Amino acid sequence: MIRFFKKHRPEDPDFWKAYEAKFSEKLPEFIDENEFIILDTETTGFDYDKDRILCIGAVKLKSNTIEVANAFEIYLHQEQFNPETVKIHGIVKNDPENTATEAEAIQQFLDYIGNAVLVAHHANFDIGMVNHALKRLQLPKLKNKVLDTMTLYRATRINSNLIDRNKHYSLDELAENLNISLKDRHTASGDAMITAIAFLKTISRLYKNERGKLKDLFKIK
Repeated sequence: MIRFFKKHRPEDPDFWKAYEAKFSEKLPEFIDENEFIILDTETTGFDYDKDRILCIGAVKLKSNTIEVANAFEIYLHQEQFNPETVKIHGIVKNDPENTATEAEAIQQFLDYIGNAVLVAHHANFDIGMVNHALKRLQLPKLKNKVLDTMTLYRATRINSNLIDRNKHYSLDELAENLNISLKDRHTASGDAMITAIAFLKTISRLYKNERGKLKDLFKIK
């Protein structure tokens, strides 16, 4: 007789349990009552399995205000190095000196984001990179709800009859169209700040004369 045994994950670490516990709280109904974490990652490339995160940058947004003094930025120790991507993010090997392991970075990131709604530009990539880091740590995927500024911004253009609804806007295009400075572009913290400003401006366009509800943002495709 052949017996199949269910594979059990090792007991979850305390930091993951603390993170999971925060999701017992229900998110507020209105957009302006919620806390959003706007994030960006710089990576060695675009392959989820082979490439690694070099830096995570994030800012908090609450009550339509970006909490600049409460920003998050962490550099990871480079176990892999791709000289081609240095041309984009400018992070050379072993620079800066103060780096964290992948496990340390993920732990600090989870503590920072809590159960807040995550926002990123082309969010699938950044969230995917974090989820693959979690997988390597034998942990589940992120539990947070996620919004993509590309999708939200495209909805403002569709409503104005200005666009092909299948167009994929780059962050540079958003910044240009929304009159946002591209200073510090292609750094995780800089791109997170640009995305945060784009998110605020996009929300104001979507809800010009009304108080928007969070659930409606997730209906935008």
